[in-house]
Amino acid sequence: MDRIRIRGGKPLSGSISVSGAKNAVLALMPSALLAGSALHLQNVPNLADVATMTALLQHLGMDVVHDKAARTLALAGPATGNEAPYDIVRKMRASVLVLGPLVARHGVARVSLPGGCAIGTRPVDLHLKGLEAMGATITVEAGYIEARAPAGGLKGARIIFPVVSVGATENLLMAATLADGETELVNAAREPEIEDLALCLIRMGARIEGIGTDRLRVTGVAALTGATHPVVMDRIEAGTYACAAAITGGEVFLQGARLDHLGAVARVLREAGVGVNEEPAGLRIARMNGLHGVDVVTEPFPGFATDMQAQFMALMCVAQGASMVTETIFENRFMHVPELARMGARINVHGASAIVRGVQKLSGAPVMATDLRASVSLVLAGLAAQGETVVNRVYHLDRGYERLEEKLAAVGADIERLA
Repeated sequence: MDRIRIRGGKPLSGSISVSGAKNAVLALMPSALLAGSALHLQNVPNLADVATMTALLQHLGMDVVHDKAARTLALAGPATGNEAPYDIVRKMRASVLVLGPLVARHGVARVSLPGGCAIGTRPVDLHLKGLEAMGATITVEAGYIEARAPAGGLKGARIIFPVVSVGATENLLMAATLADGETELVNAAREPEIEDLALCLIRMGARIEGIGTDRLRVTGVAALTGATHPVVMDRIEAGTYACAAAITGGEVFLQGARLDHLGAVARVLREAGVGVNEEPAGLRIARMNGLHGVDVVTEPFPGFATDMQAQFMALMCVAQGASMVTETIFENRFMHVPELARMGARINVHGASAIVRGVQKLSGAPVMATDLRASVSLVLAGLAAQGETVVNRVYHLDRGYERLEEKLAAVGADIERLA
């Protein structure tokens, strides 16, 4: 099993090109199930999760061609199957996003309950209640969701989310594009990846209003066609490399990163003493006059992203003073804390909050990755630590970070992958 070895203490300097967003492409790929002709995606990252979604769509009968060199995906249907099996879905929670498109276009779907990182239960009840509001009949039995549209297809509905859900917003947005009448999604998630999905659907012929707000209005159409769409840049990758520059005391230019997509992450970094400066082609990140402890609470966009919590906690481990990190999205997302403690971090967890008291230095140690974002937080800690850090079980990293070691090495990190 692969490991990553890091010899820390080297300030990063140079330019990093930000890849297409994992969380965007995993929603864009299932949207091809809605179309009558091929969907062409550009700026596609080469990630394990993209391979998993490719396998799922191919299992459903789609023709998927991934040109890794050109960073493109061509997805053509129609789907000939309607079942997303456990063996594929268990690897990645985003697999559930085939549910809405299958029901909307083919009238029936049988999808295994999803898996993914072990960071909490993350139920799909909001997805199912939304489809029921659109007329679908839902049964859950033996670990599978079966959804059937009524005669004549799904019907437009007004759906109010009791809590913000990215996945439910994406699934129901896709389903609504082919529903009869108007669908309104109230308290919808506003993440840039949802905006990207909506823009792609519009290119395919969908009628969507309210993009970028918490109230999406979709007027169903009879059919969608294929289109060409570039995947938005990955704001979580950008935020991660911003933390890498800050934790090492370096300066890095993030090519393609957008300040408006970072949301509260940019504000919090600035409060902590990190320069985040927008330039025409991206963002320039540099530590200013020392790091300072800052309290953060994870929230839906434009709040502080839960996918940045572990990385920011690693940064706070070497900041002056104390900080409090409160996780409100997932209930089991502090699994990186014991591993950071092995490197000398001072962190105390109290329920949904962690108190981080900064130390002057971290020490290299062998550590174990537990999920995607926890994995990269340990890499960040290793970049700042004295001595050698070996991160084990790094297959999690390959789900969400493209060429991580190569990108970091190019800006001065002493990092390599070990077989």
